[in-house]
Amino acid sequence: MEKFDTRAVRSGQVRTAEAEHNDAIFLTSSFVFESARQAAARFAHEEEGNVYSRFTNPTVRTFEERLAALEGARHCLGTSSGMSAVLATCLALLKSGDHIVAAHDLFGSTVSLFSNVLSKFGIETSFVSVTDREAWQQAMRPQTRMLFIESPTNPLGDIADIPWLAELAHANECLLVVDNCLCTPALQLPFEMGADVVIHSATKFIDGQGRCVGGAVLMQDQEIRDQVFAFLRTCGPTMSPFNAWVFLNGLETLSLRMHAHCKGALELARRLEKHPAIARVYYPGLESHPQHALAARQQKAFGAVVAFEVHGGRAEAWSVIDATRMLSITANLGDAKTTITHPASTTHSRITQEQRDLAGIRESLIRVAVGLEDIDDIECDLARGLDALTAVPPVRAVQCR
Repeated sequence: MEKFDTRAVRSGQVRTAEAEHNDAIFLTSSFVFESARQAAARFAHEEEGNVYSRFTNPTVRTFEERLAALEGARHCLGTSSGMSAVLATCLALLKSGDHIVAAHDLFGSTVSLFSNVLSKFGIETSFVSVTDREAWQQAMRPQTRMLFIESPTNPLGDIADIPWLAELAHANECLLVVDNCLCTPALQLPFEMGADVVIHSATKFIDGQGRCVGGAVLMQDQEIRDQVFAFLRTCGPTMSPFNAWVFLNGLETLSLRMHAHCKGALELARRLEKHPAIARVYYPGLESHPQHALAARQQKAFGAVVAFEVHGGRAEAWSVIDATRMLSITANLGDAKTTITHPASTTHSRITQEQRDLAGIRESLIRVAVGLEDIDDIECDLARGLDALTAVPPVRAVQCR
């Protein structure tokens, strides 16, 4: 098998009769059949081929095959967003009366989906700390069918012991679903650690430039693939051909970008730890992080997301954010441009205060998703607000303009 960077550029590409060098984009809603008999055969799955772009499109299929090759998966299905990937996985594989055990420090919209949407359909969720083994064991029920985690978590960077959770899931005849959005396959391969389903928000690092919204569900098992595919075909939250084409171009540089993001994030986290305005820095690449050793075992590098708490509360956090001139104040991440947000009032604003408390989302918390700018410029932009929180600005080696 080719190595990762080669697969990222070459996997899944099928050239048309025009012999195009770049991946082709098929902007069409439907496809023409040679005969009524062929149309019937394709609708009945008796013949392979394109039918309708909601569920069969060559550009989307190329993206699916390429991402599957990078994750080491047998199957991949593109979706309209990362949240639609979560929704499709749950509604395709679960039924009323089933039970999920999920980490309570998931992305805010995922928590809302489990708490407020799936609950309407009789699917109950118990939330536990992603790092508390005893809590996971105690939460298991005879009705439990799925364990759901992010690792690293967003935004605090907690690390799940994926092999241990896979053993727990399989011992209880459950599926382990891993949201691999923050690492991507460039840094972490959950299937090699026992995961049954891997989910992505392609909107983030897979795109890499904040252009399009999309997601993906990956799996090894044919039956799981068929169930998720049937849901997507019928209900329609599928990936558009144009977005798939953008994501294909993003995958070509995924490894290069992820390692550049990680290098900058680690350096920024180390610098922030020394700033007197900051109470705590959350980044698994720091030796002070409680799961640093576990992250080093499971990941090739530590990711692009750095979170930190300032001394004070919402007013102090907002003042730091508002003082920036270069960083983009936006809740998205995975962009070439560094982004900054206040999770308690943005990404996690729709969950309850109790849920935010359990997830460690405090009013003093700021999340920075490190982009590809020079690290000195990122630090200096943050310093505009951080230095103002201290009586005496710290002496820094880098002079800010």
